[in-house]
Amino acid sequence: MSTAPWWRGAVIYQIYPRSFQDSNGDGIGDLPGIIQRLDYVASLGVDAIWISPFFRSPMADFGYDIADYRDVDPMFGTLADFDLLIATAHRLGLKVIIDQVLSHTSIEHAWFKESRSSRDNPKADWYVWADPSPDGTPPNNWLSLFGGGAWQWEPRREQYFLHNFLASQPDLNFHNPDVQQATLDNVRFWLDRGVDGLRLDAINFCFHDRQLRNNPAKPAELRTGRGFSPDNPYAYQYHWYNNTQPENLEFLQRLRALMDEYPEVAALGEISSEDSLATMAEYTGPERLHMGYSFELLTPDFSAAHVATTVRELEAKMSAGWPCWSISNHDVQRVATRWGGANPPPHLAATLSAMVCSLRGSVCVYQGEELGLPEAEIPFELLQDPYGIAFWPNFKGRDGCRTPMPWQALDQGGFTAGHPWLPVPDCHLRLNVQAQEAEAGSALQRFRQFLRFRREQPALRWGTVQLIEIADPVLAFVREHAGQRVLAAFNFSAQPQRLSLPGCADFVSLHGHGLVEGRLDQGGIELPGFGGLFARG
Repeated sequence: MSTAPWWRGAVIYQIYPRSFQDSNGDGIGDLPGIIQRLDYVASLGVDAIWISPFFRSPMADFGYDIADYRDVDPMFGTLADFDLLIATAHRLGLKVIIDQVLSHTSIEHAWFKESRSSRDNPKADWYVWADPSPDGTPPNNWLSLFGGGAWQWEPRREQYFLHNFLASQPDLNFHNPDVQQATLDNVRFWLDRGVDGLRLDAINFCFHDRQLRNNPAKPAELRTGRGFSPDNPYAYQYHWYNNTQPENLEFLQRLRALMDEYPEVAALGEISSEDSLATMAEYTGPERLHMGYSFELLTPDFSAAHVATTVRELEAKMSAGWPCWSISNHDVQRVATRWGGANPPPHLAATLSAMVCSLRGSVCVYQGEELGLPEAEIPFELLQDPYGIAFWPNFKGRDGCRTPMPWQALDQGGFTAGHPWLPVPDCHLRLNVQAQEAEAGSALQRFRQFLRFRREQPALRWGTVQLIEIADPVLAFVREHAGQRVLAAFNFSAQPQRLSLPGCADFVSLHGHGLVEGRLDQGGIELPGFGGLFARG
């Protein structure tokens, strides 16, 4: 047993509420729908759920543009529904983490409506306002992540306001102490309602450079990261000044002090910076965030070497913090397609889940990942994502990973009695929950089996990690905790792999983990295509 807090080594199941379960037939998932499916979530063996935004919003960015931080959007239900969700989850042994989008609001938020009305109202300095350049152009060269400039003209004030994302998502001015306090008060509102943690969206975007210095240009060969393609001008800059400012550290300490007033709550920060691993290390620890995650394993880079390099670099930089890993979420192409291609083998999903759940840290698992769902193909006329609409056809947006959960083969997958907000693709219907519940060796059954296995291995939950120097396509490492040593090895290719591994005689194979299993002998290990092996030393 360990005295570690619940979040350390936890498996966190991300729920995208629009697409999880619709309870009222309007085609959009909601909080009562989540409640209906919590028994299923608990049966997976996960420790917590993370619910993407459900707050009042005009839904320009599907809830990440918040108009009221303290209320549930009627599309998703009511505060009473949320309270029932908390109570139901806790009864089932699940912790509840909610998204908090602190760096920006919706253009419809009351704060912004007041701020934009004049230059001398009580909230005039609550957002990032700047005078135009002498020729009327924006004050600097900062760019929006969604394409184009990051400044929007406001005629009421004859000034520009900053938006790192959509023009309808104005950035708050965290250099103003009143903004910081109002933000912390909103966080306290949800902590008082009993949430167990916060997932902090774009947390390194809270502060901007006061001097509004131009971002320097980035060489063409370095225009990568977070799924950016060279056709997105955002990739053309080093984003040194529009985010990840040193002042953010003091605010994180204030946030942590607030959270420390509540027993056993945790903060998980989403971090996307020029050196995300270094920022993760800097932002996490006893006085800052409990956990952080970045996008290194959310990229198209699928190789044992890439995972090993990422882990090695993070371990070298993170001395006091705790990582949280993810290979899929609501912003990137589903991992079964991104790493497995157009026709991934049926058991690949379970192997990838086992791999990421075996790394040192906590893990976020995106809904449908346990089913091995591939990326959905959405025709342009049905796209909802403004990011995809803007960059079609080079980038098709995020709708392909946001389609509704397939609970059964018929009737819109059992997601809704109405017309779903995004189509349920046939390839997902074939992988529905009901069918996989009845199929021995399905991705779902393998996922459950591995999480049961993981719970019985303290080293996989809380242990240190030591990478073994092996060439592609095999990733191998040893986790160690309280005298238990577990060897984990994964084949990242479709071809069987045989390799010698010094010290194999000191390990005994572990079974019952649900993967296509490799073989261990005194001379080394043998792994089937996309197979894995666990052994205890």
